[in-house]
Amino acid sequence: MVIYYAVFNFAEDGINVVFPDLDNAATFGENMHEALYMAKDLLAGWLLDAEDEKEAFPVPSDHLSIPVAPEDLLIPIEIDLAFYRKKFNSKPIKKTLTIPSYLNDLGNEAKINFSATLTEALKEKLEV
Repeated sequence: MVIYYAVFNFAEDGINVVFPDLDNAATFGENMHEALYMAKDLLAGWLLDAEDEKEAFPVPSDHLSIPVAPEDLLIPIEIDLAFYRKKFNSKPIKKTLTIPSYLNDLGNEAKINFSATLTEALKEKLEV
């Protein structure tokens, strides 16, 4: 697990997120849920790029040393770099599954992509 602090600044159109330790790398979310997701995604991408380039990770600052305006939030963002490496380098694999025939018929009639639907459902269920 890797933890870096991010400053969350509330703007009229959403939430700006900045990582002081990552050369002020920034992202944005329309709400807190999206801002947290984008912060994790940015942190993972930044660190994976550094790892790929064989660059050392910046030393995370102590939370007391990061200046934060009174209206902003300082939030620790934790990621599992091994998980994100798998996620970003993921390739599709074939799975065999069983569903009730009436759902298969209804899905075919509605031209549903079963693989995409299962992928979306698994991401939601697993919160990834």
